[in-house]
Amino acid sequence: MKRKKILFIYYQNTKAGGIAKVLSHLTSELAELNYDIEILFLLEPHEDFYPIHPKVKKHYINSFGDKYARLGTSMYKKYSKIPKIYNIYSYLYDFGSYRVLKQWIRENHHRYDTIVSCWYKISSMLAVDSQVSKKTIAWEHISYQTGGLVYYRILRKYYKNLRSIISLTQTSLEHYKKINPNSVVISNIIGDNYENFQLDISNKENIICTVSRLDPEKNVEDLINIIKECNIGEDWKIIIAGDGSQKNLLKEQAQKLGLHSIEFLGSIPQEQILALYKKSKIFCMTSLNEGLPTVLIEAMFCGNALIAYDCPTGPSEIINANNGYLIRMHDKEDFIIKLKHLINNPGELTELMVSSKAESEKWSKEKIVLQWEKIL
Repeated sequence: MKRKKILFIYYQNTKAGGIAKVLSHLTSELAELNYDIEILFLLEPHEDFYPIHPKVKKHYINSFGDKYARLGTSMYKKYSKIPKIYNIYSYLYDFGSYRVLKQWIRENHHRYDTIVSCWYKISSMLAVDSQVSKKTIAWEHISYQTGGLVYYRILRKYYKNLRSIISLTQTSLEHYKKINPNSVVISNIIGDNYENFQLDISNKENIICTVSRLDPEKNVEDLINIIKECNIGEDWKIIIAGDGSQKNLLKEQAQKLGLHSIEFLGSIPQEQILALYKKSKIFCMTSLNEGLPTVLIEAMFCGNALIAYDCPTGPSEIINANNGYLIRMHDKEDFIIKLKHLINNPGELTELMVSSKAESEKWSKEKIVLQWEKIL
């Protein structure tokens, strides 16, 4: 029987990021199942941050090399202080990416049975191509409302041309079903290192952690203010892992509030993130929006109690009474109450950590891979 040939398309695998991570996990599993897997990166050749299975063939096209992308980059560097200049850069880069991708796809799409786009902008580009769209699956990793006027209001309607849309949450699925009836929901693979973790409460430490990009939409500023209001004792540590545009601002915020117990780890390798989850007891998240926040599931596999804002979308489909607390958006008072309750009631916290680990079985790799096989 002829092996199905699948092409995944994403921007890069150069740094920590949820999409690159789950792309690494999924393509490895499919390669082991004897699918013929290739990945197209819209960047010049680079060293992989997340390991790519040796059976997976990689292609590279430098979207930054297009003249429109170079123009946008030049403008952004020169006029970075001008309001909205990033939006101008972004649209110019996107148009350059489209030109480069369109040429490569036109020359190579006939070689593949299925094309899987890993980002909504790439999906939008492929959806307008009548030849390519019918073999393309949009793998949506973020809220369907993302993208503003051009992508959300104008280009998303062309998703009707796609072979299918894979959502990570039921909320997104309900939206996409109205555009394309072939839409399905499939969760992300978390990885064997997490699924094989055996919980031992005695190895846990008094650590509250979060793992996040330090960008505005992740709203870590709120978490720091919550930590301040909780008046957490010196027997607890707060650890923030991740990097982003607000890293220095958040460090300054913590210093001004006198929160010397907060440790900023920056961008760290996956094995260190896993080690952090294994040691910590409570995982907090204050994002303004998400797709399916895999950090919550990773923390759950490692027996963390979860506390998160009920942002659109994702947390409400992960958090329940067995693994933590879902907090109404921006209700810092309730967040503080729940966090202080767990800190001050170690018996209840231990029970929640144990039941959180048990709850993680719903997200097993085997179930997710079977769903992918069905759609492929």
